Amino acid sequence: MMNSQLLSGLYGAPPRHLAHTPPDARQLSPLHPGAADLGAASPGSYAHIAMLAPPGTLDRRYALAQALTALALDGELIALAPKDKGGMRIAKELKAFGCAVLESSKNHFRFCAVKRPKALLATQEALIAGGPQSVEAIGLWSQPGVFSWDRMDPGSTLLAARLPPLHGHGADLGCGIGALSLVALQSPDVMQLDLIDIDRRAIHAAQRNVTDPRAHFHWRDLTSGDARSNLLDFVVMNPPFHSGAQEDKSLGQAFIRRAARMLRPGGVCWLVANRHLPYETALAETFTSVRLDHEADGYKVLEARK
Repeated sequence: MMNSQLLSGLYGAPPRHLAHTPPDARQLSPLHPGAADLGAASPGSYAHIAMLAPPGTLDRRYALAQALTALALDGELIALAPKDKGGMRIAKELKAFGCAVLESSKNHFRFCAVKRPKALLATQEALIAGGPQSVEAIGLWSQPGVFSWDRMDPGSTLLAARLPPLHGHGADLGCGIGALSLVALQSPDVMQLDLIDIDRRAIHAAQRNVTDPRAHFHWRDLTSGDARSNLLDFVVMNPPFHSGAQEDKSLGQAFIRRAARMLRPGGVCWLVANRHLPYETALAETFTSVRLDHEADGYKVLEARK
């Protein structure tokens, strides 16, 4: 009989009708600010984990290996994903970890259930491949699953090249691993820079990359909750525009509204976006002036003043 003191976990937001979890299940996804850290869980401390598996191979295998390590012997892992977003690979990956897999399909999802075996295979390799790592190609710490994790995003690169000297108290909204923040902090008149991101992995990488004492780090969802108003002198951002694999313009528009609330009168927002994204209307509604600074290679850099 399973120990009643063991925990239940929930990774992400699997559809409730496919993966029932008790109401006291702990959220474990790094994309849910405030969630427990699955990697820090004591081995054998969970009786049950339900997981909406990540779409990327390295971060999915990493999360599966973390979950199996955290489970008690014979503890249950329910892992599922849309068939076209990694679901067809989960069973093979779990079998490679030494698990006997019960597999089924429903509502375009692939659903796998396993019990924690006595002996796990190759989990350490998965934890290393999907864990924090120094990426030689970009000279920064990063991790699979983080936005543009192993290359410099061309939009951020363009914005970095266009940024003027900055001053005062600012923020990098959706900071990722901190590449834009490093450029912003080259300005000696910057007094403080808040790095904010929804992804705990990105924040941890940014803390290793941005060691300037003026940098402050925040694991936060910028599309919800309250924000300090009228305090900042500047904001820099390359806002997200995907929810999963689907384009979602409302995310960038939410970032624009949040930036406007955070800036003082006269403060400036520097933003880069794909050329086709219709952000000018949202900027005009929330800022006093908006200027197209530069266009190149399918991207646009915009300067907006409060």
